[in-house]
Amino acid sequence: MFDRETFKGIIKSLGLVFGDIGTSPIYTLTVIFLLTSKTQAHVMGIISLIIWTLIIVVTVEYAWLAMSLGEKGEGGTIVLREILVPLLKSGRNVAFISLLSIIGISLLFGDGVITPAISILSAVEGMVLIPGLEGVSQGTLVIIAAIIAIALFAIQKKGTEKISWAFGPVMVLWFCAIALSGFISIINVPSILLAVNPYYAIQYLWENHLAGFFLLSQVILCATGGEALFADMGQLGKLPIIRAWYLVFIALLLNYLGQGAYIIQHPETHNVLFEMAFHEAEILYIPFLILSIFATIIASQAMISGMFSIVYQGITTRVLPMLKVDYTSRKLQSQIYIDFANWFLLFSVLFIMFVFKKSEYLAEAYGLAVTGTMALTGIMMTWIFYLKNEKSKYILALLVTFVDLVFLTSSLHKIPNGGYWSIILALIPFSVIMIYTNGQKRLGEALSPLNLDVFLEEYTKTYTKLNKISGTALFFARDVKRLPPYIGNTMFNNNIIYDDNIIVSLIKTENPYGISGSFKSHLADGLRVFEIYMGYMEVVDVEQILKENGIDEKTIFYGLEDIVSDNLIWRIYSIIKRLTPAFVQFYKLPPHKLHGIISRIEM
Repeated sequence: MFDRETFKGIIKSLGLVFGDIGTSPIYTLTVIFLLTSKTQAHVMGIISLIIWTLIIVVTVEYAWLAMSLGEKGEGGTIVLREILVPLLKSGRNVAFISLLSIIGISLLFGDGVITPAISILSAVEGMVLIPGLEGVSQGTLVIIAAIIAIALFAIQKKGTEKISWAFGPVMVLWFCAIALSGFISIINVPSILLAVNPYYAIQYLWENHLAGFFLLSQVILCATGGEALFADMGQLGKLPIIRAWYLVFIALLLNYLGQGAYIIQHPETHNVLFEMAFHEAEILYIPFLILSIFATIIASQAMISGMFSIVYQGITTRVLPMLKVDYTSRKLQSQIYIDFANWFLLFSVLFIMFVFKKSEYLAEAYGLAVTGTMALTGIMMTWIFYLKNEKSKYILALLVTFVDLVFLTSSLHKIPNGGYWSIILALIPFSVIMIYTNGQKRLGEALSPLNLDVFLEEYTKTYTKLNKISGTALFFARDVKRLPPYIGNTMFNNNIIYDDNIIVSLIKTENPYGISGSFKSHLADGLRVFEIYMGYMEVVDVEQILKENGIDEKTIFYGLEDIVSDNLIWRIYSIIKRLTPAFVQFYKLPPHKLHGIISRIEM
């Protein structure tokens, strides 16, 4: 039996995790049967393929294997990298895994754009079945879908905390509706239940050869959003998500079997789910359509929130530049809003909607990024289980990764048919990450950090000789043993030295959660080191930690770089640095205490 907290967790996860995979029945079979004939053998084979895709890719890969990783229930591509890096001995392997995780983040952005576009557009297209609206043009449907998308992205800044309580109950209604609809249809053609047997899936692939193989690229649409089980684990915990998945799986199973039964009875059908619902209960069709639109909005909301989390993880793990982050909830610090990510995502979603115009055309572009993400997850998981010597999980992960790679290979034929857009979309964050991380490395070398011993020798002389300013000054340094030159410029060139000087260092730990701050060492008279250890998924209030440890600073000094370069890449890096907030602004330190020290750097 479920206790009250587990029950609440299940309802919450239905709203936050399963929107994407839960709305895939709207378009999956419609798209598949545009490409193959609706014979009984084909229907049985495709439904069987869908069922076993959900079992292998979602249940085994994500619900079992991926969710067994992570110490405190955290999930996502970045987390797999953080688990794997300490297990690797070779620097080359670490670089390879870092590259894989960057590709994973980039592909998720491709998903993040196409998911709201295809979900909302496919639901809105159900309007044409309403009597009197049959003549609505596709252009009008696209505009309606675009208005819904604009409204959804516009409310992000205010936060969704006030309405998020409704997400779970709405998705409960949705899953009940599609399960019931499927069940009614199954009663008419009970032989469809035989499709649970994998024999039909194998037979379909065997008989259809290359055409069957390429059709797998559309079958995988049934599992889009499966990665959310793992990626959202940190917010909701493992148990509620797994238990909710079993309920969702039953609803999806009934609906796909029902859609298969309806196609056998009505081979002329086009928009399968909506036509099935309309045929079963015409009087309830409009409420069902409205419910489907709300479900796709919730699916899109989950993807947007997930994108904010991924961007934030990218910032804290130092692969993405520091973008402006707002906290939309007083209770939950994990509820964040990233302005640039929000509007860039909206612009991309609208662009994709107006380029493709129809959900069936969008489906031609969809799936490539999904299968890429799944394959990368499979590779990284397999490597982790191998290094941890967990043989049974390693063998299972190896088999799952093989299935992922088959789906990925099948999806490659989508590239010339619109799939290139998901690659172009993924290349944007990939390019930013590569330029930023390499730029930070080059900048670190160009800054010529001060060795601690050399710094202390000069500091002792200056501190003894100069008149000191009363109060406490803070300086930020990533590594106390190699201090950034702005600290030396402030103290030794500008002769600004306080009675109490504290070097603050923020250190990312290998654990996802946990924050601690303490004084570590007394380097010299009037010079101390304060270290803040933070998990790579934590949202940190630096000012609060300083106050809790009795630090009441008068001034905060920080370094700024004026980058000059003839190289185009480093010029782009310089623009990224100028457009994004400085470290102290990102952590929202009091502006009236801040003093930026500019260093001119040639790269």
